[in-house]
Amino acid sequence: MTEQDPDCKHEAGKFKPVIDRNRCEGKEDCVAVCPYQVFTMGKLPSADRRKLTFGGKLKGFVHRWHQAFATNADACHACGLCVTACPEKAITLARA
Repeated sequence: MTEQDPDCKHEAGKFKPVIDRNRCEGKEDCVAVCPYQVFTMGKLPSADRRKLTFGGKLKGFVHRWHQAFATNADACHACGLCVTACPEKAITLARA
């Protein structure tokens, strides 16, 4: 059992952030607020772009496909700071 941060709701790895690719605009707010370095920014691969809705493709193109990725999702403590900070409401927490 890992030590739990008193400000967080769960042990690391119990929940994972899920990013809605149709909503993310890559504004990096999640990266800035996450105390566990769960998120990184990158370019959405072309294979993933094909799965987007028309609105998601338009939004992605405008933002040069710059989006957030939960590259260290196992470190997530489900504190919810990323959910609150995301202006597009593109992040939810799901049980791992």
